[in-house]
Amino acid sequence: MNILTADQEEGLQEIANIGMGQAGASIATILDEFVVLSIPNVVVLKPGEISRQIVNIVGDEIVSAVRQAFHSTFRGEAIVIYHYHPGENIADLMGYDPSVDTIEEYEIILDITNILVGACLGGIAAQLGADIGFSAPSIMAERVPANRLFSAEEVGTSCALFIEVNFALESRNFSCHLLALLPEQEVQILARAVDQFIEKFG
Repeated sequence: MNILTADQEEGLQEIANIGMGQAGASIATILDEFVVLSIPNVVVLKPGEISRQIVNIVGDEIVSAVRQAFHSTFRGEAIVIYHYHPGENIADLMGYDPSVDTIEEYEIILDITNILVGACLGGIAAQLGADIGFSAPSIMAERVPANRLFSAEEVGTSCALFIEVNFALESRNFSCHLLALLPEQEVQILARAVDQFIEKFG
């Protein structure tokens, strides 16, 4: 399914790579920890393929997830997927007692989602010269099988752009996956912004 040209896909991959590099440096400064961000995976998927793609990434495990909408020249939704009990290993980084209870753990993953989404998508928007805003993050799912995390009906269009990044802290047993989903009509807007980037820097 091609809703981006080969040049646009290559340009978007470059933009995402640069944005993630900036995001990693920013998050490392905030948390005072060495951050590992994977090379972004950028693909266009049909709605029915998204759930399978998530399982391919995180495994068929029990996960929790936080969602956060973003709005810029283009709009979409970021989803950060966490494995079981994610807050215990980073509680002190976020200013919490290490022996966190369930309520505090949700507060921790909302906080870390806000940092991750802001830095990663902010880094991409910065390459495109676009301002970006965010809604407040909210719990999307609590300890469910990864294959039940997302339904095709939630997309509402024939295809969606899927950007995935794995985030980890080198010195801690902590990792998560950040997904950004843009519906088809927003991808066309993003494509025009990528074209402008290519004209300017290509």
